Amino acid sequence: MKTRFQFDIHATDGAARTGVIQMQRGEIRTPAFMPVGTAGTVKAMLPENVCATGADILLGNTYHLMLRPTAERVDHLGGLHRFMNWDRPILTDSGGFQVMSLTQLRKMSEEGVTFQSHLDGRKILLSPERSMEIQRLLGSDIVMSFDECTPFPATYDEARTSMELSMRWARRSREGFNSGEEHAARSALFGIVQGSVYDDLRFRSIDALQSIGFDGYAVGGLAVGEGQETMFKVLDFTMPRMPEASPRYLMGVGKPDDIVGAVERGIDMFDCVLPTRSGRTGQGFTWGGAINLKNARHKDDVRPISDACACPACTKYSRAYVHHLIRAGEILGAMLLTWHNLQFYQDLMASLRQAIAESRLTSYANDFRVGYAEGDIEPL
Repeated sequence: MKTRFQFDIHATDGAARTGVIQMQRGEIRTPAFMPVGTAGTVKAMLPENVCATGADILLGNTYHLMLRPTAERVDHLGGLHRFMNWDRPILTDSGGFQVMSLTQLRKMSEEGVTFQSHLDGRKILLSPERSMEIQRLLGSDIVMSFDECTPFPATYDEARTSMELSMRWARRSREGFNSGEEHAARSALFGIVQGSVYDDLRFRSIDALQSIGFDGYAVGGLAVGEGQETMFKVLDFTMPRMPEASPRYLMGVGKPDDIVGAVERGIDMFDCVLPTRSGRTGQGFTWGGAINLKNARHKDDVRPISDACACPACTKYSRAYVHHLIRAGEILGAMLLTWHNLQFYQDLMASLRQAIAESRLTSYANDFRVGYAEGDIEPL
């Protein structure tokens, strides 16, 4: 029988770790970056192309899928994996963040959050139990507990009240997850640490989640406008208190240098819309920093986006061609640049895993930061 969930740490370097999460649908090499498939698709990419970049796992979005096409319809059609033609693991978020960030008309109570659909205005209640049911219907491999993403900035009292509510919802999420016995027997449940920028609240949150018991632990409430310096400060006091034997997931992060710094602090998993969203808006990521392919300086540049990249955008086309496509509004431009960005992110994760395994992460990370800050070099 295949393993439901097992995390093995293969090597450490300082606080950083590299290892493998084993699940029934496959292995997830860590540190891992999860491309975001919000509505059952990674925008501008075929699933097999996402796989070709080296991605072991995708993220699906509970809020958007519950509204359209609905979790019940996805379940009727064989589950999210079959629906979107992805046979590897899928992590689904709980829907809480989108409810808080995308809907203006919402009412929060102990029961959950009542909100208006941004599609048709229907009033919907999303509770911990309903979030668990939706993720079960989707067929998620890694289920996230339902929480309130504490906004930034927040006063101490606001952060405390929010965190305590999330911890009560975490217990109900665990109970709701366990009630779906067949799904629980083949999937995993992660808890989410809240507490804003306050160390004692983060510690209380970690203790509460450990008392409930989860397969993995996410750090929530970051990448919400606090800036990199504050984010790293929170990780500096949070990570030493996190369970060592479980995967640690930093939600919604982020820029390449954010990821490198978080890996140094012991994070194992990441997700972010940045590489795909940037690909649709003309921004490409390189080892010399981010570049804007809309800029006129690329119109006669015969070089690839990156000569260190093996994606089709770099091996078959020039910067000048991608620049033309983007300026002309051609769909192929978004497709090529998205593929390149996802490839860059997966190459970054592979290089981080190798650096940790070879006990040279500090020198690798320092070299990366120097090169990334240097910026893209103009052609001669």
